Amino acid sequence: MNTNRLSEAMEKALSDQMNKEIHAAHVFLSYGIWADDKGYQGIANFLYRHAQEERNHSIKFMEYVLNRGGKPKVEAIPAPPADPESLTACFEGVFKHEVDNTTSIYRIVDMALQEKDWATWNFMQWFVQEQIEEETLAMNLMDKLKIAGGDRATNESLFTLDKTLEKAPNDVALAQEATGDNP
Repeated sequence: MNTNRLSEAMEKALSDQMNKEIHAAHVFLSYGIWADDKGYQGIANFLYRHAQEERNHSIKFMEYVLNRGGKPKVEAIPAPPADPESLTACFEGVFKHEVDNTTSIYRIVDMALQEKDWATWNFMQWFVQEQIEEETLAMNLMDKLKIAGGDRATNESLFTLDKTLEKAPNDVALAQEATGDNP
């Protein structure tokens, strides 16, 4: 008996996203190694934690496909991009990667809506919310670096930024959760 409750196209899209999340983990791991090599252990630690979060996202997709009776397919993962030229390029790379991931998430949401696959549409809402956090986190990284002086930041500013990111949580407050008492 066939127990798969996903269309063939949806199963492939979800498997592709699982692999995209694994690729994101490799990108952030690569950026973390670059930062570590440059002496930014706090930024590296932040990026390593973010890489683990992306791996966790891939597992969510894997489990969902399996729970719906499908079989996710692990594909070859492209190599991460070349090392960034600067912290600005690193943080911009994180942001661009997150925006690309958001676009991919939205495609799956659109597909679920078109197919009237309400289980998948509901599952994907967690990722829609997560991408708001991810893009905000990436924008905050770029903003913090700009405040520190960007590519012309002093060693002292970069040291402070590095230490700040080492202790920073991986998540950000969302505008949707703001209230008058908790802006």
